[in-house]
Amino acid sequence: MSDTQTPPANGQIPEGAAPQGPLLLNLQYTKDLSFEVPGAPDIFTQLREQPRIDLALDVQARPLQQGGNVFEVALQIRADAQATLAEGKTQTAFIAELVYCGIFTVNVPQEHLEPLLLVECPRLLFPFARNILADVTRDGGFPPVLLSPIDFVALWQSRRGQSAENGTPVANA
Repeated sequence: MSDTQTPPANGQIPEGAAPQGPLLLNLQYTKDLSFEVPGAPDIFTQLREQPRIDLALDVQARPLQQGGNVFEVALQIRADAQATLAEGKTQTAFIAELVYCGIFTVNVPQEHLEPLLLVECPRLLFPFARNILADVTRDGGFPPVLLSPIDFVALWQSRRGQSAENGTPVANA
């Protein structure tokens, strides 16, 4: 017998049940994964040094039901690797794209919802996404891309500043 409980499909706590904590990770999964080596197989013989990797990271959150407390949080990572070849030219070594998601039940007041969804939830997902990206780049014939820890608070605050300038909400929450 297992001590874990499956949350109800609608995300609501049944009457008489013990209340859940403020955050419950129901499920995590790879929503999208892409790895391309446009110059294969030539890139492997011409590569003289480790490629320079440009990273882009984004976090999105959306409710799974109208007015509910269950959300999908998506951590999106893109790694573009540029390699300098023997003759001095630059070529794309690989492109890796990952969308790693979690389904979260959130029981907090509305004013705490955004930081929970855009800071704490991706913080929980990040180690798993980091491992997937490292494995796929290593399995693709390159040194593994090992992401440094991400400051999700700074990322969220930066997005808040940008959305305030544009007048758009930070999350779809």
